[in-house]
This record gives sequence, structure tokens and C-alpha cells, in this order.
Amino acid sequence: MQFSGANEHVQSGHLTVKLDEEDRLHVLHPNQILAYKGHPSGREDRLMDIKGAYRKRRWIRSKISGPSELLIGLPPACKLHVVPIEADSTLLFDFRSVLFFSDGMLMQNRLQSFKHALITKEWVRTKFTGPGYLGLLSTGFMESLELDEDIPLYVDASCLLAYPEKAQLKLSVYGNTLASQHMRVQWELKGTGPVLIQTGAATDPQLESQLKQDGFIRRTLREVLPFGGVFIK
Repeated sequence: MQFSGANEHVQSGHLTVKLDEEDRLHVLHPNQILAYKGHPSGREDRLMDIKGAYRKRRWIRSKISGPSELLIGLPPACKLHVVPIEADSTLLFDFRSVLFFSDGMLMQNRLQSFKHALITKEWVRTKFTGPGYLGLLSTGFMESLELDEDIPLYVDASCLLAYPEKAQLKLSVYGNTLASQHMRVQWELKGTGPVLIQTGAATDPQLESQLKQDGFIRRTLREVLPFGGVFIK
């Protein structure tokens, strides 16, 4: 199985997947398949189970068999990361972020606590056991940070893509009183293993608004200097 567009981080808006004769790929959003090259019988659509349909908001998924070639399109502002999953992987993923996974992987659901689910709207996390590949969508880039058993790692709740199953996890805030009162809900994590974080999910509307506006000095120079509107953009 070969992926082209970039090695691990696809930023071009599409991904080309080449499947050998023995390869099988499960695509959870078949409408993102822009082009297919291969025998017509190489695509087999199946009904999702109730849990998958509820979480993905769709009923159909596709199983693609090789030899074939796929062109998969990506939603605007999203990036796709082809994540290798080993046989001993313990990462729990948000199933909504999964675009595809290779055949032969074991998929297990892990129910979240009521308190966590009530705040994050995530009732279930999914564990994939390899070997295989996972196509993971993110808003912005994806970063991997290592956990520590003693020093907590705080992650914005909207940015957490995956974490180890045995990690110590609780909802929290940090900093002094003023900081904790003005930040979004954070996950506090301890343990061992990697945590996958998407960098574009947390946005500050005030920062975006300021960036779109001209600075006071720039506006003043544009109005005062001769031809300032021409030379100062």
C-alpha cells in the first residue's frame, strides 16, 4: 500500500492511494473518493453499524480492494495524516476524525465516563490495533507530545486527537485564578506514550479579528503620507 501527496502529512488537498492485489482499505467517507482506477468489482459498499452511523452521521462505508488506485479529496482547512498503527498500539482515537483504515486492523470501542462525555460530547473513543495504517483528519497540523508519569500535560479539550488507553486523564484547568477563569476546558494527562494534538482546532476570535485589522500606525501613515495608500498596503 502506497500513499502519495506527502509522506505523512498531506497538505495538498488530496491523497493518492495505490493498493496492491493483497491490499484492502476501508473508507468511512466514500464521497471523498474523487477518482478510482481499477476493476469495478474492487469497490464494495457496506452498511455501518448503528454506533458508527451515529458518530459519522452516515450509513455507508466502502471497502476498496487492490490492485487499484484512489484519489481522495480532503475537506477545506483539513489535513490528512497517515498514521502507522503497530500491533501493540494503545492509542484511543476520536472516531469522527478517522477517514480510512487498512484491512485486518482490530477496532474496539472504549466508553468514556459520564462526566467526560457530558463536557466533551465524546461518549466513545476507538482503539485500533495493527499492524496497519490509519487516515486521520485534523484541523491544522498534527503534533505528537510525550507524556510523563509525574509532570502533567495540559491540552485544550478541542485539540486532543488521541492518547494512550492507560493514561491518567481528567478534566482540569491550570494557572492562577485569573488564568483558570478565562481558559477553555483542558485535559490533564499523565502516563507514558504519545499524545496526538491538532493545532488548528483552538482559535481565539479576538486574535483573528485583530489580525484582520490594520494597526493604528499603519493606518495613520497611509492617511498622512503622500501616496500612502499606494505604497503602504
